[in-house]
Amino acid sequence: MTSVRVAAVDLGATSGRVIAAEAGPGLLRLDEVHRFPNDPVRTPDGLHWNLLELYRQALAGLQRAHRSGGGLAGVAIDSWAVDYGLFRDGRLLGVPFHYRDEVRGAAGVERVHAALPRAELFARNGLQFLPFNTVYQLAADPWAELADRMLLVPDLLGRWLTGAEATERTNASTTGLLDVRTGEWDRELADRLGLPRRVLGELVDPGTRIGALRGDLARALDLPELLVTTVGSHDTASAVVGVPMTGPGAAYVSCGTWGLVGAELAEPVLTEAARAANFTNEGGVDGRIRFLTNVMGLWLLSESMRWWARDGGSVSLTDLLAAAARLPGDVEVFDVQDSRFLAPGDLPGRIAQWYDEHGLPAPTDRPSLVRAVLESLAQAFTDAVERTQELSGERIDRIHVVGGGSLNVLLCQRLADRSGRKVLAGPVEATALGNVLVQARTAGALTGTLENLRDLVARTHAPIVLTPCPRRAG
Repeated sequence: MTSVRVAAVDLGATSGRVIAAEAGPGLLRLDEVHRFPNDPVRTPDGLHWNLLELYRQALAGLQRAHRSGGGLAGVAIDSWAVDYGLFRDGRLLGVPFHYRDEVRGAAGVERVHAALPRAELFARNGLQFLPFNTVYQLAADPWAELADRMLLVPDLLGRWLTGAEATERTNASTTGLLDVRTGEWDRELADRLGLPRRVLGELVDPGTRIGALRGDLARALDLPELLVTTVGSHDTASAVVGVPMTGPGAAYVSCGTWGLVGAELAEPVLTEAARAANFTNEGGVDGRIRFLTNVMGLWLLSESMRWWARDGGSVSLTDLLAAAARLPGDVEVFDVQDSRFLAPGDLPGRIAQWYDEHGLPAPTDRPSLVRAVLESLAQAFTDAVERTQELSGERIDRIHVVGGGSLNVLLCQRLADRSGRKVLAGPVEATALGNVLVQARTAGALTGTLENLRDLVARTHAPIVLTPCPRRAG
């Protein structure tokens, strides 16, 4: 086989895409054929994902990918982590909740830690504390007792495509219910938390073919019976595959709605210092460990833009970024990790409130607020890289920024300045690239280790290099 043509369904927290791709020796080409918004829906019982609409849009994208030329051999899905659907007898019980729902996580945290302390939970699952982790959501979910299966979002959509059930291991590692040492379900933990073991399904590794597109679905959509493959179905796991790291000494920032900052390791770091610093050990492709921490990302910017545009007025991000870059002088940074910034709404007002509470001058207009956001993110990413180096014992001399944040030149340059390290920006499509690379290797069009796959990324999607300017260290 010289090359293979596949589709990647890449679902982000604010938008989704379907990408047609061709991959083979010396070849890695992507073509975005369909993009659509991912807008949550608030009902009387909380904030939900509009999963049926995401499924409909994914199918429409597969049709476009197939018709765009050359046909398709397969498809794989990646998405955000932690959120899930519960099934009973093959039927979905209710509409999956959004991790930004304000109520469920808090109730679950209290119930879980009434059963075991945080330090013990970290020793078992290696995960940082986030109030919306799956384990907390499940503990507060009244449907769990009725369910016979839990499927995370990519696995849920995979079931609808194929009729087959499987739970991809890298995404399962984000639930808090996976043993960090064995990579298997911690069923004893489930028992202690009163969660039914039966909801924890069969685990499969990235690169597993779970089945073909259902025949009735293929006929209705005029599609071939595509092979559906698991990849790093947590989008960060796929993004890390697509980071063109060419040797040791690299940290990565997968920057989209969130900024996932860390390094790839062979073994988890389970020290008390790592737990106290809120670092996590998530599963990666080929058994690697993604040692990282969650930092607020471009959500701060996108939600501010949404707020400004709510009255129908025109708001140009390009113009705001240009104006922000021209602002002179130093900028006081704010704590992007403050929990007040998690929920949708008036983020510009909340940011101004933070400055007021800390006795600092608040941004006075939109360009100055955008500049404050980017400076604060750059500092938060710098701090996370420093902690990654300290906790892992791995010397870090360069930072790869992938995802949407890699296109933000001001953010990347200020990260270089503040960290004193070379920043390699791109590819923006790291998640889709990682998805496609694992599919292509499974199909036999590519071979080798992650390093071989990343070398192909570096040759076909070379990053932009930004060097630090010491005078602007911040």
